[in-house]
Amino acid sequence: MTFRKIFVLGAGAIGSVYGALLSERNDVTLVGNEDHVEAVNEKGLSIVGDIRRTFRVKADTKVRGIPEGALVILTTKAYDSARAIKGIKKLLKKDTAVLILQNGLGNEGIVRHVVGDKTKVLRGVTKMASEFSKPGKIRFWSGETIIESDEDSVRIAEILNDSGLNARLADDIDREVWTKLVVNCVANPLTALLRVRNCAIWVDSLKTIRHSIVKECVEVAEAEGIVLPTNLAERIDKRLASYTNYSSMFQDLAKGKKTEIDFLNGKVVELGKKHHVRTPVNETLVSFIKFLEEENGLPRKD
Repeated sequence: MTFRKIFVLGAGAIGSVYGALLSERNDVTLVGNEDHVEAVNEKGLSIVGDIRRTFRVKADTKVRGIPEGALVILTTKAYDSARAIKGIKKLLKKDTAVLILQNGLGNEGIVRHVVGDKTKVLRGVTKMASEFSKPGKIRFWSGETIIESDEDSVRIAEILNDSGLNARLADDIDREVWTKLVVNCVANPLTALLRVRNCAIWVDSLKTIRHSIVKECVEVAEAEGIVLPTNLAERIDKRLASYTNYSSMFQDLAKGKKTEIDFLNGKVVELGKKHHVRTPVNETLVSFIKFLEEENGLPRKD
């Protein structure tokens, strides 16, 4: 399939990077909040970090129409998945493809429940990192994009690679999603609670809690039928040492916004209860983050 149009639905930090790079060779529209859209349309999208350029890419506050042969890349916060997809459901075509590139677990189930059999939904994992500096300005760290294997995924990966985005297909996307989930379960709440960059939690004093988080996640994954690498804790330690960005959860709390904790550590706790697997460390982290959300004036009822 050749995609005639690409929409990035939820163009915050990470979505804006995808949209900017894809816009060089494709017809792309970023769909984001009003301040960001206005800045991008007036002055362009400025990205610094592993690239340093200003991109002229179209931006809008909503999807006004979806032509045949379109790709929708979903990069909203996980808790906004249903609302975002419901907003475009009537516009979706049979040949529209929806690629989910969000943090968390269970996102694709939410999206598939909304769209039914109306269009194809594909799961992906991004290992890029980004920070939203201010409307129209993003900081970016490169990384690969992994997409579940499918006939449409081949073309999507080609489009991403042609645009300078490192993409590959995976036969076992669930394992990739879980691996990314565990990284996020370690990095996001700890950096948000301690108010530091990701690399700062790569210290011996936090080794026990890091590895305890991983251990609980691995046990829950196994109960779900997902086998993760035996040395995952050590691999995550090594990754954290090179992650100089602020986590998305740190950024959300700093801005007084809701976090994705329910789709990260919260999902591990939920599945742990389902399988009678104890997850006391993850449960404690969820409680701490929810407390900080409440301190920011955010209600906990979803």
